[in-house]
Formats: sequence, structure tokens, C-alpha cells
Amino acid sequence: MEQPSKVTEEATIVGSLVQAYSICPRQAWLMSRQVTPDEDNVYLQLGRLIQSQAYSRERKELHLGHLALDLIKREGKTLVVAEVKKSSRASGAARLQLGFYLYELKKMGIEAEGELLFPEERYREAIILDENLEKEIEELKKKIWALIYQPLPPHPEKRGRFCGKCAYNEFCWA
Repeated sequence: MEQPSKVTEEATIVGSLVQAYSICPRQAWLMSRQVTPDEDNVYLQLGRLIQSQAYSRERKELHLGHLALDLIKREGKTLVVAEVKKSSRASGAARLQLGFYLYELKKMGIEAEGELLFPEERYREAIILDENLEKEIEELKKKIWALIYQPLPPHPEKRGRFCGKCAYNEFCWA
């Protein structure tokens, strides 16, 4: 049996890894190894389409180091970082992803507030990096580091409504 590829020394925790870990650690492990999901997965394609078309007039995507921020805007003197999602189904994971972005920006000396955007549902949710969220992100990062340095992925676990639409489904249940 072929050994799985090892994590490189330059491995970095990114927002999509935070979101994936929050839903399914196995998916996060696969992502950390640059294992490509099923690109023909209709839900993956739909998510990309919504993300590219929603808020196109105000969309100002920014790549800042290891951060890929969907939308940056100013509201008065406040910098707002927004994350666009196709639905609120995984809003807990989306909150952590956006919290991670706010945490990393703060470490860079950039104070910002967050906003989750669910265009299909016409719903917005404000996210503030408070002390509790900051501690939660720090703990989450430790767990993700421990996970990605494991030589083998966690065993597959049914994640309820998430597994059926997951683009990594075949890596668990084929």
C-alpha cells in the first residue's frame, strides 16, 4: 500500500481547512494533502457559481498571505470582511472560518468585523471577534495542527446531512 503524502514544512492553516475541519476532520485531512475533491460534484459547482455571482457589484476579493477573503468593504471607519456561502446549513463552520480570518487579521495588526452572507436566503449575520471566539479559534488551530500531522486520515464517520452532498464522499464510502 502506498504511503499518503506527508505534510510539507510550509503547511499553513487556511480558512477552507477551518471550515472543513468543523464539519468533517477527515475532509480537512484530505484537503491538507491537496487531495482534489470530485470536481463534477453538483453542490461544489453550485457553491462556486453562487460565490462568483453574488454581490458582484460590491465584491472585492482579496488574497492576503494565506487568507482568501471573499469580500472587503468599509462601513464608515470600520473594515468589514464578509464570507459568502450558498446556505446557512453549515453556519457554525462558516462562523469559525470567518472568526479565523478575523483572528489572523488581528495578528497582522488589522482590526475588522465580519459578516456572513447567504445570498440565496437573503440573510446576513454579523460576526465579532470577541475573547470567547478568539479562544475557540486558538483551540481549533491546535486541533487542526494535530490532525494534519497524523500520517493517516481519521476513519470515516457519518456526518448526517453533510455526507450526501460532500465532494469527498467517494473517499469515505466508495
